[in-house]
Amino acid sequence: MAKPSPGSESLLAALPAEWSQSLFAKARPVSLKADQTLFMVGDEGDGCYRVEEGLLKASIAAPAGGERILAILGPRSVVGELSMIDGGPRSASVTALRDSKLSFVGRSAFEAFGQSRPELYHHVATLLAQRLRDTDNALVATNFLSLKGRLARALLSLAEAFGRDIGQGRILIRQKVSQSDLAAMAGIARENVSRVLNDWTGRSLVRRLAGYYCLENRAALQRETEE
Repeated sequence: MAKPSPGSESLLAALPAEWSQSLFAKARPVSLKADQTLFMVGDEGDGCYRVEEGLLKASIAAPAGGERILAILGPRSVVGELSMIDGGPRSASVTALRDSKLSFVGRSAFEAFGQSRPELYHHVATLLAQRLRDTDNALVATNFLSLKGRLARALLSLAEAFGRDIGQGRILIRQKVSQSDLAAMAGIARENVSRVLNDWTGRSLVRRLAGYYCLENRAALQRETEE
């Protein structure tokens, strides 16, 4: 399967279950409504969150206007951990795509946990190294992939994180994502997303099932990212 898009390692990088249970044992619950912002780029990094229910996006402002989605964050994702490591401000804005529930631990609790579990920092360093690789891959995609290749990369990334094999090689993405969100992930105009999806639907590469995207021919989409 394709590698995740930049920053999407957060989708898969849930802490080991024992660590997560200990770190968030006394966490404060936080609820977000759809479209409500958790924090903005540049805000103080006062703690980190674990997604319990719902779906969020991490994004930055695009140079040409609009936004560029760096990651789609589902249950068990840890959000805001970078600021816990370097003490800097938030590097991206995080907004709920649907009603969501999170758990919050402050910086002091995170640091105390890190002192008791120094291997935590090795885990996070590995994650950050992967994110750097993903950023390099995203830069290559933005500069060299076709529009179809960039959209295929976004869909494959979502399939990597949220996909379920429903038989005969078909992958159902078990999260509802809009065309606008796909455009912001791929860094292309929404109109191009609509045009390409219509073409792929006609060629039986992608379908919509009850509002969810289903990859009917993952291999063909993968080839789009290699041309």
